[in-house]
Amino acid sequence: MVDVLAAPQPNKADNSPRTLAAISTAHWVSHFHMFVLPMLFPFLKQQLGVSYIDLGFALTIFAVVSGLTQAPVGYLADHIGARKILLIGLTLGGSALIMLGLHLSYPWLIASAVLLGLANSVYHPADYAILSAHMDETRMGRAFSIHTFAGFVGGAIAPATVAALVTSIGGDGALIVTGAVGPAVALLLVVIGIPDASAADRATNGARAPKQNIITPALVVLTIFFTLLSLSNAGIGNFGVVALMSGYGTSFSTANIALTAFLGASAAGVLAGGFLADHTRRHGQVAAACFAINAALVLAIAVFALPPLPLTGAMALAGFLGGVIAPSRDMLVRNAAPPGAAGRAFGIVSTGFNIGGIISPLLFGWIMDQNMPHWVFGTSAIFMVLTVLLALVTDRPQESSRPSARSNPTGSAAGVMYS
Repeated sequence: MVDVLAAPQPNKADNSPRTLAAISTAHWVSHFHMFVLPMLFPFLKQQLGVSYIDLGFALTIFAVVSGLTQAPVGYLADHIGARKILLIGLTLGGSALIMLGLHLSYPWLIASAVLLGLANSVYHPADYAILSAHMDETRMGRAFSIHTFAGFVGGAIAPATVAALVTSIGGDGALIVTGAVGPAVALLLVVIGIPDASAADRATNGARAPKQNIITPALVVLTIFFTLLSLSNAGIGNFGVVALMSGYGTSFSTANIALTAFLGASAAGVLAGGFLADHTRRHGQVAAACFAINAALVLAIAVFALPPLPLTGAMALAGFLGGVIAPSRDMLVRNAAPPGAAGRAFGIVSTGFNIGGIISPLLFGWIMDQNMPHWVFGTSAIFMVLTVLLALVTDRPQESSRPSARSNPTGSAAGVMYS
């Protein structure tokens, strides 16, 4: 019997553009699935007869499960293969939505949120482990940026896609169809034959990497860094519109245009940041510089009631700079990861996103309940300043066991190089 989860045989040489396209498609699915349930809240509220607090609880369950399982899944990705973990995650996430569509009830909604959270924990450890092993070292930043950009696109098209499906085939059908995307992409990745990060490590090093303590001070600091990044962006993304409307007299359309500019420019910034990350080794300084300007922009939005055009421009520039740092952020993690431990490293630091996802709705919701909309932006600016300071800490010179592309033409420490 053929094991479809097994890595391709060595004689089937990997092609880095094909691998990048496949892994980016998987990341697209992860962000697409994250937005399915929130977009269906009106339908679910009506069909299940529950409150929005009950529906929000499902998202909290999603964030908690994803946060608790990121690091263990990273360990599995490094030990049994990132490829297997990724295929399982795609299938599990899709099956969770299909299950809810076939058995629509509140208990099944909670069960679906648990499975979606578990599936979501797969993508960063598995994706980054494979990319770290199989991308050309000189193009690693751009590879990370394309991967991140694909996630942005998945989230961006989810609302319109779900709305169209609900209109045409109903909410139950929308859950089933959006869920089917996961197993379909998993099958596509099997057909393409994506490589396995751990297999590449063995092929390059000739032996398993020695056991190392993965919980290093650098990764602890980066986990806090990821948490601050999440907190600084979540307030603007989730509460920016209502804060602008209630605190500054901004119209609904202007506030939404400003947020759209912020999110759209973030996606463009990610692609630009990939080129920047490939042409510098001071990734922490890049992040610090971008977020220092961001803090000033967001503080200006907090203090001044800007007219529509300057407001939209400031939000767009803040979003662009926030996107620029994403590839440098990922390079910081890759550089801090011990050889052969990319899955665990990204699993650990990505927990910071989940911590931020748990804290931010409570914090910024409390701020809005206290009728302090200006502090949505003010608090975000404070988190950005803290992010700047921490980014500079992560950029301290350190000895690395990972050779550079220039000094090692045969490959990176994490895997075989492909042009």
